[in-house]
Amino acid sequence: MPPAHSVVSSVRGLYAITPDTPDTERLLALVRSALAGGIDLLQYRNKSPDMALRREQAAALLALCRAQGVPLIVNDDVALACTIDADGAHLGTTDGDLAAARHALGAGKLLGASCYAQIPLALAAIEQGADHVAFGAFFPSPTKGGTARATPALLEAARAQVSVPIVAIGGITADNAGPLLAAGAAALAVVSAVFDAPDVEAAVHRFQTVLGAHRS
Repeated sequence: MPPAHSVVSSVRGLYAITPDTPDTERLLALVRSALAGGIDLLQYRNKSPDMALRREQAAALLALCRAQGVPLIVNDDVALACTIDADGAHLGTTDGDLAAARHALGAGKLLGASCYAQIPLALAAIEQGADHVAFGAFFPSPTKGGTARATPALLEAARAQVSVPIVAIGGITADNAGPLLAAGAAALAVVSAVFDAPDVEAAVHRFQTVLGAHRS
């Protein structure tokens, strides 16, 4: 098993979020390609009510991620994250109490919170134990269609007020990511631009080129 992850240093780079699919073999194939490309984090997201399916998929993804030393975060389901011993969980404002989630996960796990376009939500989330916060959507997105639009200016303002890594999400591509990184995003959360790409591994490489340019 790889060494324990540093909570703060883990949340940066390309943060891939899985597509919602009941096809476990297809999901695993996509994630293998994303890992081969060099993603930095993976979030398992599946809104299916089929708990057995979600546990099966999450456990299989955790095995892949552990083999590569990549943290796996479970979306919206702290109990599942604890059951499989994932590296953390991510919650929206209606997905449960962050303080209770922090207690359940323990201090050594990652806990993210969706803050949309509201810095006060981020500050409150940090007080409750979140160690990274996500803002978005920044661009039109099939998974964030009704979310209030965030801006690079919001990232700049948030960077001046929060002490934890900031994740940008929503319609992000390798072509439009630069201004978000320049404004203070530590990580780019991406679904479609990675997993809908004809070549997933190559898509990850394109993002890593952009990320590398902003690290130098």
